[in-house]
Amino acid sequence: MDSISGTATIHPSAVIEAGAQIGSGCRVGPFCIVGPGVVLEEGVELVSHVVIEGQTRIGAESRLSAYASVGLPPQDLKYHGEPTGVVIGPRSHLREHVTVHRGSVGGDGMTRVGADCLLMACSHVGHDSRVGDRVILANNVMLGGHVQLGEQCFLGGGAAIHQMVRVGRHAMVGGLAGVTNDVPPFGNVFGLPARLVGLNVVGLRRRGFSRENLHALRAAFRLLFREPGTFAARLVAAEERFAGDVLVGEVLAFLRSGDRKRELIRPGRMAVELGVEEEDA
Repeated sequence: MDSISGTATIHPSAVIEAGAQIGSGCRVGPFCIVGPGVVLEEGVELVSHVVIEGQTRIGAESRLSAYASVGLPPQDLKYHGEPTGVVIGPRSHLREHVTVHRGSVGGDGMTRVGADCLLMACSHVGHDSRVGDRVILANNVMLGGHVQLGEQCFLGGGAAIHQMVRVGRHAMVGGLAGVTNDVPPFGNVFGLPARLVGLNVVGLRRRGFSRENLHALRAAFRLLFREPGTFAARLVAAEERFAGDVLVGEVLAFLRSGDRKRELIRPGRMAVELGVEEEDA
């Protein structure tokens, strides 16, 4: 049996299927369809023509704009109707025509989008992906299945992320980039195929990272990705040189991770070589 709060506002043309749960203060606009396994937490707004299916939970105060769809079956030929779903964190905003597909039997059955995210028009989150808090996907960004995005990543318009790729937190992916390999935390990648072009200096500065943080990260990136010798030797050298530095340690842990499904992204010409890297704060 459906459960609709008495304080929710439901347009007469909306379809709320039996078993759906609609929290207090929710607003469901015209021609929306809410499936039987869906939970809308308090204050969620579905603007119009929104479709939500699967075992899907939409976090409090999130807003889904016209023609967004969440929880539809994954584009995975191995999927045969299993009861999977999506979790959207609180205060996230999905703009027009955004699609977030539910999980598959090849993962844990759930696709996850964090809190305070902005998914701009026509962006797509593939099945079993995990999107961290405060992530921004610009228009037409495409995430393949099982992609992992760390918190506060920014992906520029039209960027395409290959399935299984990890992007570390605070990384910047340039518009129209084609990312087929893992991107380390705090990195800046661009191009087709995408290459690591430096540190996300502007983003880190805006988020309050200190001058000392930037110096250490930049020095670590130069050692890891520009110095001669094998990558394994450079990794050991960085661990010795930056022992105790928390942020560099995060980068090194990402590079050492044993659950990597994709290779590490290759470096391109670093911004400092092009003469366009900004001065330190």
